[in-house]
Amino acid sequence: MEIILLQDVDKIGLRGEVVDVKRGYARNFLLPRRLAEVATSGKVAELKKIESQRARHEARTTEQAGKIAELLGKTVLRFEVKAGPTGALFGSVTTTDIADELWRTRKVRVDRRKIGIDTIKRIGRYTVPIDVFDGVIAEVKMLVVPEGGELPPEEELAALEAAELAAAQPESAEPVGATAEVEPEAEPALEEPVDVDEPEATEEAEA
Repeated sequence: MEIILLQDVDKIGLRGEVVDVKRGYARNFLLPRRLAEVATSGKVAELKKIESQRARHEARTTEQAGKIAELLGKTVLRFEVKAGPTGALFGSVTTTDIADELWRTRKVRVDRRKIGIDTIKRIGRYTVPIDVFDGVIAEVKMLVVPEGGELPPEEELAALEAAELAAAQPESAEPVGATAEVEPEAEPALEEPVDVDEPEATEEAEA
């Protein structure tokens, strides 16, 4: 069954792609969660038209790529996202989000698969490398900001991340404590040879 992805779906594809999946997977998972829609001929034609228009703004020569890279080097993308008290996002910022924002703000089309960063799951300041053309790499600055707020200084961001890691430590530390408690149980076994030797000492005394 052919569908159009409305969101990036791990191991399936990126938003805006037309993919073929099992009908049950589409009906029971993707469609109810609004991760995809049925790929009708009209919607597929509309997607192709949009991609064709964007392709005109994609680098086709090294010279064009150089100009695009220069423009991207002056670009600072800003994403306002919902985040928890430690700076962890409730969602994420994906390469598709970055590509869409570059198109919206700069009218520059980049291949989402050539954006050199993993899915972002924390607030912070990022430098994103993008392979614009063969041998031409651009770097885009990006701010992932808590919704309705501003980014704290780098020291505070590092402290928030450290606090989140520390909060997760007790769970992973429990097995270590359990192992340490087992060690004393081996002590009685060390005393057994002493008990065996005692009768021999008694026999010598009687002799």
